[in-house]
Amino acid sequence: MASQASPSGTPMIRSRRQRRIARENCAMAEVLQEGLVEFANRFRQPPAPGVEVIQTSRYRVTLQPDYPIPGPNSASWVRAPASEADDVIREVRKIFGSRDLPFMWILDPDTEPVDFPDLLAAHGSLPEPHSPEVAVMVLGIGSPIEAPSIPGLMLHDALADAELFAQADAVNAEAFHDSARDAGPRERRRRDMLAAGNRLVLLATIAGEPAGSAGLTLYPPASAIINGGAVREKFRGRGVYRALVAERLRMAREAGVAGLSVWGGPMSAPILQRLGFQKVGWRRFYLDEGPN
Repeated sequence: MASQASPSGTPMIRSRRQRRIARENCAMAEVLQEGLVEFANRFRQPPAPGVEVIQTSRYRVTLQPDYPIPGPNSASWVRAPASEADDVIREVRKIFGSRDLPFMWILDPDTEPVDFPDLLAAHGSLPEPHSPEVAVMVLGIGSPIEAPSIPGLMLHDALADAELFAQADAVNAEAFHDSARDAGPRERRRRDMLAAGNRLVLLATIAGEPAGSAGLTLYPPASAIINGGAVREKFRGRGVYRALVAERLRMAREAGVAGLSVWGGPMSAPILQRLGFQKVGWRRFYLDEGPN
């Protein structure tokens, strides 16, 4: 007589299958998270329209002549023998001095030599006063961030129009204590961003008045970098920053990337943490004004 399967066997098979699928999904999520963390901690700005990169065995220099402020102009990934560290400082200063560009040293946990901050101090370079250290943070692409309801809020594609870009740039300069930018270099920068093809800039307005701005750079499938998130002081506390993060997450999701990565400063990191971002590293900034 042929045996008959017990009716209770089907749920057991389904349960085993569900557990297997759950394990596979968890494993895939871990792989994606590991890749996102690796991207966030190891990303190096590649050459792009308006962005020049000088790579040596001891340091990496990034130059943006049309964005003449520290940060976009920087020296990073310092890996030098202790005996050559002073030479590195002089060499990098010569590069930026020849372009008449201010710049910033960006140090990471693996900077060599380990006493490089002390050497910078001896050469007159001091921690950036407004944001001496930032948190390297990541957010998985499936994370839920709901855009708040803000009366009168509109989000604009600031790269699509020179005037909108000028307004977004002014918001950014105000928030980050930078000087006003000239129209010629600013327009060249906008055109370079458009030519790059992976750059996005948002302008937030409330009742027609500029309220905030934010940037997004897509590097599919690994990640999207969000940066330049700024809200004017008079509009803070209304959820504008959250709205800008939520919109960039939506745009990144449409682009098919694994998540967002960001450097969160003293003001933004606590907000980003509440939104679900996780700290996975740090960077420290030192301003350099050249030889004393």
